[in-house]
Amino acid sequence: MDAMYNLNIERAVLSAIIFDPKLFEEVASKLKAQDLYLPFHQYLFSAMEALTDEEKPIDEEFLRVKLLSMGKFDENGMIDVLAANPISNTAAYLGEIKAKATKRALATLATEIKKVTIEDDLPVIDIMNLVEKKLYEITQNSTSEDFRESKEIAAAMLGEIDRLKALGNSKLIGVDTGFRQLNEKTSGFGKGDLVIIAARPAMGKTAFVLNMALKAIERNEGVAFFSLEMPAEQLMLRMLSAKTSIPLQALRVGDLNDGQWSQFSAAVDELSKKKLFVDDSGYATIHHVRSKLRKLKTQHPEITVAMIDYLQLMSGEGSSIGRQQEISDISRGLKQLARELGMPIIALSQLNRSLESRDNKRPMLSDLRESGAIEQDADIILFVYRDDVYREAQEKEKEMKAKADGKEYKSDFKKKSEEEAEIIIGKQRNGPTGTVELNFQKTYTRFVDKAPHSGFQVVYEEEGTDMRAGKFELPPI
Repeated sequence: MDAMYNLNIERAVLSAIIFDPKLFEEVASKLKAQDLYLPFHQYLFSAMEALTDEEKPIDEEFLRVKLLSMGKFDENGMIDVLAANPISNTAAYLGEIKAKATKRALATLATEIKKVTIEDDLPVIDIMNLVEKKLYEITQNSTSEDFRESKEIAAAMLGEIDRLKALGNSKLIGVDTGFRQLNEKTSGFGKGDLVIIAARPAMGKTAFVLNMALKAIERNEGVAFFSLEMPAEQLMLRMLSAKTSIPLQALRVGDLNDGQWSQFSAAVDELSKKKLFVDDSGYATIHHVRSKLRKLKTQHPEITVAMIDYLQLMSGEGSSIGRQQEISDISRGLKQLARELGMPIIALSQLNRSLESRDNKRPMLSDLRESGAIEQDADIILFVYRDDVYREAQEKEKEMKAKADGKEYKSDFKKKSEEEAEIIIGKQRNGPTGTVELNFQKTYTRFVDKAPHSGFQVVYEEEGTDMRAGKFELPPI
């Protein structure tokens, strides 16, 4: 069992703290009570924590009193600790204690896996989720990174500036969004960014992010897509409609002429060679996404972005903590994963139904469901808005009301194959907020850039008032 613990090292560290109590904060920043093997050592470390919180001395007498009050005092155990030679440099010893604690945790996990697999006979998916969760907890506990020093930070910063310099005058320094004006306002999605794209139903939430995915794989970049609502075949069909300009409805029923069949076959052949990876299992927890994405990124380093449709369909690890806390854990976990993998993660999100009661229905940050956690963790929040969706709904409502009253109603609203769309930048940690104007081609579920112009629509949100939009012309640069 020597490989699993070393009591002499544990005693030496605890003795060093009693000899020099100022060491405790440094040790406590890297070590937890449960990292120690011997129960008495765990109790002694907890007593040191309690005394520190109470601003009392960490010495033999105070520790004795505290342990007695806890009912955990052991005379022989205390003598063994006091008899150990205190050490001045604890770093190596702490590393050894953490390493052995990790080994014990892994051994315990192996036993637990055997139990739930053979004795409890749990479903495979439950076993996998448990293993992923426990393994992640062990990984988090086994790492304790120190501060990064100025020299290393400066070198990393210079490397990034050299990369940007090589791009020349390009405004695009992150991952290409696929849309010219959105690139200009965001400079692309940054590595490690959590990007939230939100909309009400029928606004094209999913279509917008699929357009981004299509443009990315056409640039020979890799895309990982977690689809919790739609089968992969339907996603591919939408991408093919956008790519070929063949109406989606025609593709769904196979109503194509010879020319379209030829065009469609060529597009299918092209996309089949691209690096698009879709998980359409319809189930995902943060541990599920983390595990699959880590593995996929290792196998395919060319993956530059991950997309999740959509965040509120992700499951938490337990119902007891409440949905608000689950969403908070999910959004925080996605942000941490984006930073770890060094690539943006784009997650679609729902908006509260309450915005429908406003005259101005353009979304704002407070319209996000569970907005507190999502708004805090996101680096960029984009809202997809198409005014014609509401105008058409209002006209239908007026028409139905007129019919119910036995009156004739003539609407001046005309359906368009290409509607104006707004991508509202509600939050951008490292850039301006505002609105980018696009066109939405409904027949092909495709968003496209508008012709270049100098107008930039800025959106303001004031306390206690509806959001209003105004336009002004930027001076030439």
